Parts: sequence; structure tokens; C-alpha cells
Amino acid sequence: MEKYEHKYGAEQIQVLEGLEAVRKRPGMYIGSTSVRGLHHLVYEIVDNGVDEALAGYCTEINVMIEPNNIISVEDNGRGIPVEIHPKTKISTAETVYTVLHAGGKFGGDSGYKVSGGLHGVGASVVNALSVWTEVTIKRDGSIYQMKFEKGKTVQKLEKIGEAKGTGTKVRFLADDTIFETLEYEYEVLEKRFREIAFLTKGLKITIEDQREETPKKAEFCFEGGLISFVEFLNKNKEKLHKTPIYIEKIGEVPVEIAIQYTSSYSENIYSFVNNINTIEGGTHLEGFKRSLTKVFNDYARSHNILKEKDQNLQGEDIREGITAVISVKVKEPQFEGQTKTKLGNSEVTGVVQSMVNESLSTFLEENPSIAKTILEKCISASRAREAARKARELARKKNSLETSTLPGKLADCSSKNPDECEVYIVEGDSAGGSAKQGRDRKFQAILPLWGKMLNVEKARADKIYGNDKLNPVILAVGAGIGSEFDVSKIRYGKVIIMADADVDGSHIRTLLLTFFFRYMRPLIENGNVYLAQPPLYKLSKKGMEDRYCYTDEDLEKAYKELEEKGISRDQLGLQRYKGLGEMNPDQLWETTMNPETRILIKVTMEDAIKADEIFTLLMGDEVEPRREFIQSNAKYVKNLDI
Repeated sequence: MEKYEHKYGAEQIQVLEGLEAVRKRPGMYIGSTSVRGLHHLVYEIVDNGVDEALAGYCTEINVMIEPNNIISVEDNGRGIPVEIHPKTKISTAETVYTVLHAGGKFGGDSGYKVSGGLHGVGASVVNALSVWTEVTIKRDGSIYQMKFEKGKTVQKLEKIGEAKGTGTKVRFLADDTIFETLEYEYEVLEKRFREIAFLTKGLKITIEDQREETPKKAEFCFEGGLISFVEFLNKNKEKLHKTPIYIEKIGEVPVEIAIQYTSSYSENIYSFVNNINTIEGGTHLEGFKRSLTKVFNDYARSHNILKEKDQNLQGEDIREGITAVISVKVKEPQFEGQTKTKLGNSEVTGVVQSMVNESLSTFLEENPSIAKTILEKCISASRAREAARKARELARKKNSLETSTLPGKLADCSSKNPDECEVYIVEGDSAGGSAKQGRDRKFQAILPLWGKMLNVEKARADKIYGNDKLNPVILAVGAGIGSEFDVSKIRYGKVIIMADADVDGSHIRTLLLTFFFRYMRPLIENGNVYLAQPPLYKLSKKGMEDRYCYTDEDLEKAYKELEEKGISRDQLGLQRYKGLGEMNPDQLWETTMNPETRILIKVTMEDAIKADEIFTLLMGDEVEPRREFIQSNAKYVKNLDI
């Protein structure tokens, strides 16, 4: 190995003072410097107020996005202590904002029983990554203030007047030399604060966006806590029982769970630790699932709903149609990975399991009609699972007898490296034919689909195997479906949906996305699903290279640019593409398939709760919520084909 010639002595060893390390490597502390990291700054300051609420001292948190993307967060908690800290010899408040790992959340005798945030680094990290920070504290009948610039103190804590009440107000401007953007997304913040309000019963959180002429404002306060959360999640679903089942245990590890069953075929379980969304689950979720399976099987056996000859219901049968929120408070949580998405505390499994065993068993005994309704659905799910297994085995046998397990209409690519391969799922045979002729055969595969496919939101897995529209997609992707889906086995790194730019095309995209979300979710989470963007218009003129426009705005821009070159609108031919089939292979390649010129939209899932809500709304059984959605959003529709 070639040596890198450079000096390596004492002078090459950097010692970063104070918060310089945070500014040097911000990603280590907030995950990224994208808009997600930007939002994380707000969450960290809000979490301090939430910790005060969890301790029983804060009832209200007000968040404001001021003009120029200045953030203000004010709570009515106890206020940060202002006395001189015995170790740092500066005020405790200044210590919290200038020293990493300084906070009231460490050790057995800390100021908080449980807390979220970044384990005490939150306030100082926000300070380090801001152009300026201003902290105002009300405590002990006085009001105090201190100011910082890029983590350094420019005004030490000083008393500026008398005050009634207590609390802390923090204003800061994030540093645009560190973050890719300073534009906060109101909807993302609103969603997070609604979530926090559900999880912190009785806490009022307001958010106001003052950046536009007409401010946006939302206020959240839920006395029902997790019950309100589950009711919110199921607002567009048909419920099997009116009121969610609520379980609560106060102890060394407080546990709160709300459960409600719906007529849908998917499970939606959301787990939280100290208000942190553990999207990868962990020991608390494991304990809940184990107990749920045991309790329902024991009840079904003891009440002769399951006979001796019957096999036990499996966990997936019992979780079909469930919506549940699990919230635990752990004094010293151990999270797997830096992003805190999976709880690792082994003792929590037993705590949750024993609590659910006792409380849910009691509920079922006291509510036999609800127990019977839920178990009827579970048994139906079990039969459907068995039917799906047989259909899956039949499909595998059929495929093994054929020369290839790939669908007949698939025009595969020559490369077998998934990292460079992509498959276009194309609406219609004519467009599929053009795509096959226009593609780069080395890395682009084409799978034409004809007609509407099954709406999986209204169907169980047994209806999917062998379905003539969905089976080719399953075989082409090559990684299975449902609980058997293995993202490491996908045959293509990009799965691209290419449909017409009309109402039918939108419907087909939605049907396919519903299928991917419900049965191949890791494909979306892994960033493998894309939407092709075919052009809406073509401008042409003899002697001029054709110009393609993807939106009405693009068209207007093109007209203006051409007018500046002396070409008037009257001289231009305008073609509005109704479908992909209207393009010849060269046009389809140049506009929609050429990696150098095409526009692809990656399908992402920032918010699983919102995604579930949208798919239920658009594709579920409940008609009324869908009608309301269409009526309220009709005014935004453009290019509607009549």
C-alpha cells in the first residue's frame, strides 16, 4: 500500500475547545445537516419543555417560526437553574448551553425521572449550530437573559427584571453555513408536535408560522392521551369496537398502551420510548407482540373458540387490522444505533409482557362480545394465511416447472448487478413496446402492465398470489412479499413506475404504490421505488430542436425564452401528450428513460402514520372521508382529462 507522506506529530493532533467539535462534525450530533437535521434543533429545545411536563411542572409549550426562519420556543416549566454551578464556576444556565453533556438528565439523583432528547447534549448542540441564541429564564420571581453567537457566550446571564411565574424561552437562528437549508417545513413540525401532545396527556403545544402574510397556527392538547392517538389514527377506518382498549401501569417502568381493531387487513403498531418514536421497535414491542399472541390464544382455548384439533393462531393473524400505540418511560434507555430507533433494554420485555398478560386478559373476560368479534377476525385471517400459503406453494411449483420464473412479458436487461439495474413498470402494451425499443438493454428492464390491478387495501394476501396483474410484479422484483419480503434479494436497484400523465395513470400509480406500501414496504424504506415523469407538452418548429415541458410552468418558461429568441407562440406547434403510447421509442428514451435527461421522483416515507392515513383514505372501504378529501382538494387539480 502506498504511504501518504505527511507530518504526524503533536502539532497535528487537534484539540477542539468547547463546542468547536459540534461545529466541525455536526452530523455526529444531529444525524445530518439536511432539513431533517434542521428540524432536529427545534425538537431538542421542545424536548426540554416536554421533560419538564413529564416531571409534572410544565403544562404549555409555544413554538413559533418567526420571519427569516428564527425559531422561538417558550415553556412554563420551572426555568433553568441560574445559580453558579459548583464545577464550571459559571451560571448553571450558561453551563447547560455551552458544555456538552451538561444537563439535569444524568445519574440516579438527576432532575428528571425520565427524559428524551439527546441525553443532555441538546441545548448546547443547538447553541453551537446557530448564528445566535438568546435564552430568557423566569425563575424565583426574576427574569434573566443570556446571549450566544456560534456557541460562544456574548452576554453572560444577567437579571433584567421582575417576573411572575416560571419558564424558559429560547430563540435561535440556525447557521446557514452549516445547514443545507434554513426553510422549516411547517407540516413536518406540526405532525411531530401533535404526536408529542398525544403522548403527553394534558400538555398543550401550539405552533405558529409567521413567515407568510397569513400565519398558520395549530394547537394540540389531548386529555385522552393514547386513546385520542388511536382514535386519530383510525378516523377513516371501520372499527370493530367503538372505544380503544386502554392499558396503563405506573411503576419503575411506566407503560401505556391503547389498542383498537379495524376491518382493514394491515397492522399498524407504533412504539415510543420517552416520547421518542422507535421506528425499528425493540424490547417493548417484542414484549407486547408476545403477550398479545398468548392472551388471545389462551382466551380462545379456554372459551372453546379454538378446538383441540385447531392449531394456535399465529401472531400475524392476531395483529391483522390492529392499531396500537405503545409508550414506555425508561429511566436509562439503551438505544441500538445512534439514531435511537430500537430499544435494547432487556428488562422492558418482561415488564410489558406481564402487564399486557394481566390487563388484556381481564379486559377480554369482562368484554366477551368484543373478544368474540376480534377473534372471529383473527380466525378469518388465519384461514386466509393458510390459503395464501397454498397459493404461494402452487405459484412456486408452477414456476419451477417453467423454463423461467420471470414473467413472460418482462424484457430483462443483460446486467445481473442490482445496483446498476432498473425495471420500468409501464402502463399499457403500446408504451411497453416503445420502451422496449428505446431502452438501454444493458441495465434497463421493461415490464408492461395492461389494465387496472387489484386494490390490495381491500384484499388479503391469498388474493394476491396468482393475480395476473400483481404476480408479474412480484416475480420481476424477486424478493417475495409480506413477512417473507427480503430487500437484499431484489433484482433491480430502481423500480420505476411509468404511467400516463392522466387520471387513469394516476390511479395505476396509486394502486401500485398501495401494493408496495402494504406488501413490499422495505422497498420504499430502502429508497428503491421511483416515479417516472413523462413530459406533458412538446413544442416544435421546423429547423428547431423539439422542446419538452413537464409542467404548465415549464411551458410558460419555454414560451418566454423562445420569444426572447424571436420565436413567437404562433410559430410553434404544441402537442399535449395524453399518453406514453403517443411517443416513439426515441422520444420516450430522451424524455423519460435517459439517465442524463430524465426526471425521476424518489418515493420516500418520512412519516409512516401519514402514509397509512393517505392509503386508507384513497383506497380503503370508507367512502365518506374520500368524498370529503376530493371535494376539499378539487380546486387544486390541474390538467384534468375530461
